[in-house]
Amino acid sequence: MPDKIRWGILGVASIAVRRAIPAMQSGQYAEVAAIASRDLHKAEEAARTLGIPKAYGSYEELLADRSIDAIYNPLPNHLHVPWTAKAAEAGKHVLCEKPLALNAAEARTLLEVRDRKGVKIGEAFMVRTHPRWLRTRELVRSGRIGDLRVISGGFSYFNRDSTNIRNSVAYGGGALLDIGCYPVTLSRFLYGEEPVRVVGSIERDPVGQTDRLTSAILEFPSGRCAFTCGTQLAYHQRMQMMGTAGRIDVEKPFNPAIDEPTTISITVGSEPNTVPTVEAIPACNQFTIQGDLFSRAISGDGEVPVPLEDAIHNMAAIDAIFRSARSGRWEQL
Repeated sequence: MPDKIRWGILGVASIAVRRAIPAMQSGQYAEVAAIASRDLHKAEEAARTLGIPKAYGSYEELLADRSIDAIYNPLPNHLHVPWTAKAAEAGKHVLCEKPLALNAAEARTLLEVRDRKGVKIGEAFMVRTHPRWLRTRELVRSGRIGDLRVISGGFSYFNRDSTNIRNSVAYGGGALLDIGCYPVTLSRFLYGEEPVRVVGSIERDPVGQTDRLTSAILEFPSGRCAFTCGTQLAYHQRMQMMGTAGRIDVEKPFNPAIDEPTTISITVGSEPNTVPTVEAIPACNQFTIQGDLFSRAISGDGEVPVPLEDAIHNMAAIDAIFRSARSGRWEQL
């Protein structure tokens, strides 16, 4: 087995401490070697808890560590591009949490530093590395449900805490950037196309002004995706793919359990009582898979799962949804 890629973690965000770091530590190709926080005590505490060898009291110290090969950036959304750029300038490869940027123009600024420094930059859409989504795309492309025409989705949770960064416009909070980005990236992944135009509707929180209820239709050359996301609704998640000959339903589409199998239900035919075929996907951790695939890409074995160019396209679709909500019209990408 080749040497593991040595990772440094920017910050002690919950998604890093609870999910990404433990998952990466169980991988074959990734070693979490250091963690940094602007509060040294927090970095040291996280390092002790998670068994990470090094702790730094500033992000700059971590980026200056020549033993670190790659950086995982789970900072608040508005810090994704600035610190990804700084990490790339330091010669580090970067896996940045979604959404990679606040808009497509900001994301495009990373192309120059990536190419000039010869590093890899990817967006951490772990869902696109999970075997069930790879299998779903395989089923769609094989024609199992005929021609894919409609993708419908929903993702919601309830959080009205004004001190939470997800409810801060300045920090890039709101439903669309936080969770609406999932049906956007997965619809692009499944169609294998970019949307031509979109229409969106947004209801904003009267206090914080983040979008708390957002609905959108993305029109692709081959079909449509329609979804709703909300930050002040009961928790729920769903994705359904409708074709001319059948449909596919994916259980817990965005964050499945890691210790038990998940299922894909395939219903072919138009009879109302048709019994679906259920495929079980073995238990796995999509964060582990993501970390290993990105580490292998750094070593020259494979491609970055969700490269910078893809992140830019995803942000372009999200930008258009925001524009449509303001204009009240369909918006071109």
